Amino acid sequence: MKTFAVIAASGLGKRMKLKPGQSKQYLKLGIYPVIYHTLKAFEDCSEVESIIVATLKEYFPYLKRLSKRYGFTKVQHIVEGGKERQDSIYNCLDHLSQKMSAVEFEKTTVLIHDGVRPFILPQEIDEIARITHQFGACVPATKPKDTIKTIGNSEDVFGKTLNRGELRQVQTPQAFNMNLIYNAHKFAKKDQYYATDDAALLEKYSPDHPIKIYEMGYHNIKITTPEDIDLGKMILKRLRNQ
Repeated sequence: MKTFAVIAASGLGKRMKLKPGQSKQYLKLGIYPVIYHTLKAFEDCSEVESIIVATLKEYFPYLKRLSKRYGFTKVQHIVEGGKERQDSIYNCLDHLSQKMSAVEFEKTTVLIHDGVRPFILPQEIDEIARITHQFGACVPATKPKDTIKTIGNSEDVFGKTLNRGELRQVQTPQAFNMNLIYNAHKFAKKDQYYATDDAALLEKYSPDHPIKIYEMGYHNIKITTPEDIDLGKMILKRLRNQ
């Protein structure tokens, strides 16, 4: 069974308060850029055989140089990202689809990951892939630490408290059978429907297909705000000392 990784690395990071044209994927985390740590995890895992990255066109040369310098031989495809993350993922899946037969579609697993989640571990990637080979869909998630409440009719008034036992905070890489997730993305593109993650597309367009949960640790954070860089440095140090 073939296994590909799709890395979304096109976001400009508005909440990072960056200068115009800067991209959070290429900010330094330690001595390397964020995207280096992400790509290295997928390079070092055993299940993924090829990586496709969606990024801004102006970063194509940089990404190629980085991959060559650090021996990221699995980075075999770079495509231009879209306006939204979902558009970027569709571009990657569509690119891969043009290189596959119908039979390969049914036997291919694709892991979709945020380029700004640099702390995913190779062994976690492998386990998510193996679960997906068996069940067709798997999403890493953590149990929320905080109490979660809905808001009422006004944004400054609470509605009700949700049962934490029934809640999960989802992360990436989210992994799917290629045929399942590509069809979901095609339907969403046709409907102009945007979701907050890829699993939500499967929930909408293949509602009867179960999605297995992989219990993830709290280290797999997404670099979104300036505070996350500081937190990331501490996580990076802890992971290196394990």
